[in-house]
Amino acid sequence: MLVLGSLPGEKSLAVSRYYAHPQNRFWYLIGKVIGAELESLDYEQRLAALLAAKVGLWDTVASAHRPGSLDSAIREAEHNPLAELAASLPELRAVGFNGKTSARIGMAQFADSGLALIPLPSSSPANASVPLAEKENLWSALGEFLR
Repeated sequence: MLVLGSLPGEKSLAVSRYYAHPQNRFWYLIGKVIGAELESLDYEQRLAALLAAKVGLWDTVASAHRPGSLDSAIREAEHNPLAELAASLPELRAVGFNGKTSARIGMAQFADSGLALIPLPSSSPANASVPLAEKENLWSALGEFLR
């Protein structure tokens, strides 16, 4: 399985780590999916746990101009070659999209792939309108592709 964000936020870019903002719920949500408590682990251990569960991370946007961390501020986006990536992963079964921007960009690139495409509510603290329990429920759909 592959989980795609849009573009890392300022905090993540500053430390070169995915989902580094302390209020981002990604590590909690994906931990629920793979059945592991990831938040207390260091970054390398988190990545190792995802690798062991056969979950990859990447972004739909390779580069862009964006003041701040909000997806709505993304301008002049260059997209990552997602279809090429999928073609190089013969065991890939599903792609989850962390947030609306990721889904809008990525689902178009995977439209004819035959993969399960799963739009998810953003794990970002900016997406406070969706309660955590609802996010957990929607993210749990990824679990069926790990078996």
